[in-house]
Amino acid sequence: MKKVIFTIVQFVIFLLVFFIGSMLPLFHLEYVLIATPGSTRIFIADGLLLAFFLYAIIVLVEVMRKRLRTAAPWTTVAFVLAIVFGLMMKFGFLTRSAF
Repeated sequence: MKKVIFTIVQFVIFLLVFFIGSMLPLFHLEYVLIATPGSTRIFIADGLLLAFFLYAIIVLVEVMRKRLRTAAPWTTVAFVLAIVFGLMMKFGFLTRSAF
């Protein structure tokens, strides 16, 4: 039961980091997906990168605590679900209109 609660907490933290990183781009990593005369569709990858860095730090702490086999799968599930839900909620996607 404790593992499930920690997984849900990690999911929420990953999702918040993805959202905040998408709204406040620190590194200004922007990729143009579609460019038309009327609008431009851009993906801001800062939130995705920050969430991945947080995931790497958490896994590194789990390695140092020798809990990799028991904790890392749950952390990975939380990370993947947060990224999937964040992309479904269009975090990081921006449309700039020419009008």
